Amino acid sequence: MSWETDQQGYPPQQGYPQQGYPQQGSGYGYGGYEQPQQQPQYVQQPYPQQYVDYEQPYETASLPAVEPEPEAAVAVLEEEAAKEKQPPKPAGRDRYFDTLRAIALVRVVTYHTFGWAWCGMVFPSMGIMFALAGTLMAKSLERPAFKVVKSRMRRLLPPFWFWGFFVVTAMLIHDWMPSWQIVFWIVPLGDPPGNQWGVQAWEILWYLRTYLWFVLLSPALLWIFRKAPIPVLALTLVPILILKFVWAGPYNRFGNELWDLSTYLFCWVLGFAHRDGVLQRMKPFLVVVLSLAAIGFGGWYAFTHQAEVGTYDLDENPLAQTYWSAGYVMLLMWAKAHFRIDFAGLTRFRRLDRIVTIFNARAVTIYLWHEIALILAVPLIDQFWNVPAFEKYLPLESQWFMFGIGWVLIAVFILLCGWVEDVAGKKKPRLLP
Repeated sequence: MSWETDQQGYPPQQGYPQQGYPQQGSGYGYGGYEQPQQQPQYVQQPYPQQYVDYEQPYETASLPAVEPEPEAAVAVLEEEAAKEKQPPKPAGRDRYFDTLRAIALVRVVTYHTFGWAWCGMVFPSMGIMFALAGTLMAKSLERPAFKVVKSRMRRLLPPFWFWGFFVVTAMLIHDWMPSWQIVFWIVPLGDPPGNQWGVQAWEILWYLRTYLWFVLLSPALLWIFRKAPIPVLALTLVPILILKFVWAGPYNRFGNELWDLSTYLFCWVLGFAHRDGVLQRMKPFLVVVLSLAAIGFGGWYAFTHQAEVGTYDLDENPLAQTYWSAGYVMLLMWAKAHFRIDFAGLTRFRRLDRIVTIFNARAVTIYLWHEIALILAVPLIDQFWNVPAFEKYLPLESQWFMFGIGWVLIAVFILLCGWVEDVAGKKKPRLLP
C-alpha cells in the first residue's frame, strides 16, 4: 500500500481531480463585438488588431469564401480563443492503481477476520501494495531524494504516532514494562516492542517497518536499477533463496527485516520497472511465461512444504510468497502498461468511485486501525446477546456478522482518526477526503 497518496503509500493523499474542464463562454470580453455590415475593406485588409491576441498568424484564420453572419463569426472566434487559453489538463489519479490498493485493503481485513489460507493466493495484497508504492516512489524521485524521503516519513509517522499512543497506553495499563527499545515506537526501523496482551494490534507493524526501509533505500536502489534494469530485477529474487538455503540470518530484529525486505524486494523494484517503461518494452510472450513460471513455483513450494509450517498459507512461507507475488504482480503491472488500463470509467459509478477515493486517502488509517476494530467487535457483539431481539434475529455467532461490525468500526475510526493523515500531508483536516 502505497501510502502515497503520494500516498500504495502509502498510496498520495488525496482528493482526486476529475478529468476535463468546464466550458468557458464569452469570458474574453467579446460579448459586445459586432462586425460592421457592408464593409468590403475587411476582406481586402488584414484582420483587426484584436485577432492578434489569439497568437495565431492571419493566414491560418483567413475569412471563408462565404462570409458568416456577424454573431456566428464572433462565436467561432470565442471558441477558438477558449481552446487557446485553456491550461493543460493535469495528469490526475490512476484509478487502476487506486482500485488495486482498495481491494488489497479489503483483502487484508478479510484475511484477519476469517484466516482463510487461500486469500493470499487469490490476491497477494502485500506484494501489490509494495509494487504500487515502488511505482510512486520512482515517480517522486524525479525530485531531490532527501526531500522525497522526508516527505514520505512525514506522511507515515504522525498517523503511526497517533495510533501508537493509544496502543502503548493500553499496554502500559496492562502491566507492560518497556525498555530502551521503546524508541522503535518513535521511528519503526525495527519491530516495536510490546506485551502479549497487545500482540494482535502491533503485530501488523512489520509492513510499516518494511515500507520505511524501502523508502530509505530507494534512492540507491533506483540508481542501481537504472544501470541494468532487467538483470537487477532478476537478481532481486536471489536474496530470499540465500536466506532460505544458505544463511538464515540472525534471530533478532535485523533478521526479521532481512526476511521481509527479501520477500518483497522484487515487487518494490517491479514498481520501478513499471514507472520507467521496462515492462512495456518487454515481449508479451516472455512476460507471461516468466510470470506463470514464478506463480507455478511459488504454488508448488507452498503446497509441497506444508509440513514445515503446517499450512500452505503464503504468509507463513516467505519463499513461496516471494515467487507467487512476483509472478502475480508482474502480470498486473504488465497488463496495466501493455493494455493501458486506467479504470477511468470508474468515475461513472459515483458511489463506488467515492469508496475507492476514501480507501486511498485513508489507507494508513484503515491499515493501522483495522485490527483494533476487529478486536473491539468481539466484546461489542457479546453485549448484543443481552438484547433478546438481537439474540433471536441477528447471526451473532457468524464470523460474517463480526466482519460487518468490524467494517462499521473501521468507518468510525476513519471519521475519528483519518484527519491525522490530512495533517501529515499538510492538508486541511477533514472527516472524509
